[in-house]
Amino acid sequence: MMDERNTLFSQQTFARAVEFIWREAEMLDRRDYRAWLDLWDTSGFYVVPIDPSATDYAASLNYAYDDQDMREKRVQRMTSGYSASASDAARTVRTVSRFTLESAASEVVEVKSAQVIIAYKRGVTTIFAADLSHTVSFASGEPRLVEKVIRLIDSTEALSAIGFLL
Repeated sequence: MMDERNTLFSQQTFARAVEFIWREAEMLDRRDYRAWLDLWDTSGFYVVPIDPSATDYAASLNYAYDDQDMREKRVQRMTSGYSASASDAARTVRTVSRFTLESAASEVVEVKSAQVIIAYKRGVTTIFAADLSHTVSFASGEPRLVEKVIRLIDSTEALSAIGFLL
């Protein structure tokens, strides 16, 4: 009986995590960055590593390795109108799919998925593809991002036009 309850809990938590990830993608496409900040646990990290196999992000070179303070500063730059990425921000449409439950503890789940972003800016369409890993905590009752890792498939190449949140 206990295994059935654990399985049911994992399935329900997984479904809530997937819904949460889709909601996050919609917020980013709408450029609702302030609401996106509210999705985060204060100890969380937003990571876009350059090395596709990196696991020690603090000791690696990254496009982004943002704690709460850096996330807030990034959003401030993007919404202030003073940076190039803010004044002429790309319009984006994201598709997030291929969800797998990587691990599930009592209140924390790790979900892996694939993301394709179509970005349009100044008459140019650019495609970004990545493997995602979301670690989501349900400890407070509401889902909170503890970690989001975006592994771009072309991360070791020279990238431009990534002046928006992935």
